[in-house]
Amino acid sequence: MNLKPAADVETAPVAALGLLGGYLTARETGIRPLGGVVLALAGGYAGRTWLAKGGAAETAALTAVYVGGFGASHPLAKKIGAWPSVVGVAALSAAASYVLIDRH
Repeated sequence: MNLKPAADVETAPVAALGLLGGYLTARETGIRPLGGVVLALAGGYAGRTWLAKGGAAETAALTAVYVGGFGASHPLAKKIGAWPSVVGVAALSAAASYVLIDRH
């Protein structure tokens, strides 16, 4: 399989789709680990670009936002609902990816 070169990947949509797709996969299949696979694959794909374009510090920060968003979406969902929670953390992760990596 040939992947697009890391420097050519727009990471904001990948990060958002990883969070949204992971949630949707887990919800629709009932297999939570399968949703985790989607989340991890998208995070890894975005992460290689974060590293190539931004270096280790920005990669660590964006990984924290991505994984932290996943973790925060669970308690947040109890307060505002599942979809608003997932959309919110996906938007935050996408915005951070855009600001730190994609817009340059």
